[in-house]
Amino acid sequence: MARLGGLLGFLLFQAIGAYAQAPLYGQCGGIGWTGPTSCSAGSTCIYSNAYYSQCLPGGSNTSTTTTLTTTTRTTTRTGTTSATTAPTTTTTRATTTTSSLSGNEPATFTANPNIGPGGSNFRDSPHFRVYGATSTSAADAALDMLEAAYSCFVGTLGWRSPGLSYNDNTDDDGPWTKINIYSVSTLPGAAGVMHADYATGMAWLEVIHQYLTIPGVTVHEFGHGMHYHEKTWVDQGRTGAWWETVANFVADTFKTSPLCASARSQYGQSATATEINLSKVIGDSFQVIVDGSVDTGNYYEAWPFLSYLTYNPDGYSGLGTNALRNLFRQYANNSNETPLHTLARVSSTGVATIVGRYWARMAYVDIGHPTAGQVFPSQRSRLNYANLDSQGNNVYKPKSARRPLYMGANIVPLKKSGAVTVNVAVSGASLAYTATLSIRNTSSGATRYVNLSGGSASAAVASDEEVTFVIANTPANLILYDAFSLSSDVKNGLDYSVTITGATP
Repeated sequence: MARLGGLLGFLLFQAIGAYAQAPLYGQCGGIGWTGPTSCSAGSTCIYSNAYYSQCLPGGSNTSTTTTLTTTTRTTTRTGTTSATTAPTTTTTRATTTTSSLSGNEPATFTANPNIGPGGSNFRDSPHFRVYGATSTSAADAALDMLEAAYSCFVGTLGWRSPGLSYNDNTDDDGPWTKINIYSVSTLPGAAGVMHADYATGMAWLEVIHQYLTIPGVTVHEFGHGMHYHEKTWVDQGRTGAWWETVANFVADTFKTSPLCASARSQYGQSATATEINLSKVIGDSFQVIVDGSVDTGNYYEAWPFLSYLTYNPDGYSGLGTNALRNLFRQYANNSNETPLHTLARVSSTGVATIVGRYWARMAYVDIGHPTAGQVFPSQRSRLNYANLDSQGNNVYKPKSARRPLYMGANIVPLKKSGAVTVNVAVSGASLAYTATLSIRNTSSGATRYVNLSGGSASAAVASDEEVTFVIANTPANLILYDAFSLSSDVKNGLDYSVTITGATP
């Protein structure tokens, strides 16, 4: 079976609690959350992701929160199908013609009802057609959201238009086809799924009615569609698990990023809470950087690495706004290489340095993301930092089950009293590594990073600063690995000893 990243859908369940009210900007829901699930007056509990809902200004204080669990669903690639019997009601949304985004792209694409099951109950926008929505307002809200996502990723960020066929080798002449979205009553274990039609080379989506206007579902699935139409990562086993990473990056970027602010404004969309799941990203930071293992993997949650590449707070060569697009465009066709191998060509900085600094910045979620760092203070007390065991005499070793795997890391907050000098020395490392002292001013939030050189570092840490030791498994030679079937070399954890004085884990 050709694998398109295991393109998983979502299944949403309602979780209702009876606790004291959470304060403004406090957490009010998520998997494993046992605190308040309603918000103080003047704020509403807004879903962000499976592990986090937040009290945000506005609305009633009586709302309950919705949380996500994920269920595996393999994306199908189907042949062209005939239109089904038309419903009795037909609605067509009037649209205003706008100028084309680039080149010869027309302002309005051509609809094709033979992509997917078809039907005559639909609403149109310039680039999309929504079939079977339960109301005109739901269809129009979904169309506005999708047009905003299209404007951001195709118009602003320059991704290949998903209106162009996967089969088309000359983009300038089209044809340009609307993307079909089917609002359906049910899906087996999923709230949304992307399909690809072989004959036309077009992606099409199915989304359960009640989730049609939720960007974490519909824009996520549209992210799969855009990814598919970029072409180079399709049917490459070693890019497989990264499909979910990309789709959640697309959804989160649409929801939060200033890169999409103009597009959101154009279509009446507001910025909403981040999708970040720190319980997984930080709590299981030792895992392979993108891990597709069943039940335990992180491939849905690993997207902050793509955000780090995009926001590029360290100014590394070749990274920045177009980093992910460049990973698509510079992928060696049909090479079955990993995206990290492509990253080595996109940036001259070196993958080990990039990954090492990414994890150092994740100590305080200082990756350039506009809102992810704001989530960290409310979640950090519940994150799993139990990475090291004391060996006595200020020496520590990683727990065997939490040794950093390929491009994973240990993030170890240190305790101190007042102003101190922190000394760290790593010895006996079984693999190549990158280690850093991450230091944050607790008043201003300013961060600084002290790299270990020759296995050691010393840093003066002021009384109003906090410090974290971070060590990442960063081999000089990249490994060709399939995240859905981890080989022994990527599961070989970094063992080491670290001596720490001036502070304790």
